Amino acid sequence: MSGFTIDWLRMRAPFDRQARNRDVLARVAQHFAHLPSLTVVDLGCGLGATREALAPHLPRPQHWLLADNDLSLLARAAAAPDIDGCDTRAVPIDLARDLEAVLDGAPDLIATSALLDLVSQPWLDRLVLECQVRSLPLYAALTYDGRVSLTPRDPLDDAIIAATHRHHTRNKGFGPALGPGAVDALRAACRAAGYAVVEGASDWTIGPDARVMQETLAAWWAGAAQETGEVAMPDVAAWLMRRRDLIAAGRSAMTVGHHDVFAHPLPAR
Repeated sequence: MSGFTIDWLRMRAPFDRQARNRDVLARVAQHFAHLPSLTVVDLGCGLGATREALAPHLPRPQHWLLADNDLSLLARAAAAPDIDGCDTRAVPIDLARDLEAVLDGAPDLIATSALLDLVSQPWLDRLVLECQVRSLPLYAALTYDGRVSLTPRDPLDDAIIAATHRHHTRNKGFGPALGPGAVDALRAACRAAGYAVVEGASDWTIGPDARVMQETLAAWWAGAAQETGEVAMPDVAAWLMRRRDLIAAGRSAMTVGHHDVFAHPLPAR
């Protein structure tokens, strides 16, 4: 499952790279440092950004299985420049239906980025259960956590973002999406499974010079708020116009909250 355009994935890529939590990455590296080789399954791989970010921190050789239902994205991910010591296989798969199948084959790590706020509670429970019964660690990065800070503030910011959150919880192919509640749900599910949880913020920091990214986000928030009907259309339009004026003037900055989690089984006593 992806559902994202190539242009959007490329636009967000530099913000993702900057945002990934270095302390969480270090804990992932420490956990696997003793292994002579490693097999990683990347769920909802998109253009392969998780492999690009994680591979330099892990032992080699590495074997990556990239899983997504978007054939165009899979082809591009598989054709990405080689990373020394890594081999890559792309697998088209419907993660909503066939999650269990893609986890077969004795991988060492399950990884995913920017996916879990799009899935439902039952699907997340399936994922954690499958990790638990296989004793598999899980690295889940860049999960949206609901925190948005817009500068300068506008009186309608809170109403627009609240409506966007309601829109975010619509079905994205896995059932009603967790949206901004995904991080809390993941943390609770992993701890209930007896996993140790290492976590940290991975916020997007979008400065005044990143006008295209800001324009894209503002337009998306306005469209989502309008679709819910929770904010009157003239108010949404006026908010978007004010925000665009600030962006064009180089006076706007945005922070969008994300969270990285590394969860792994506790060692046997």
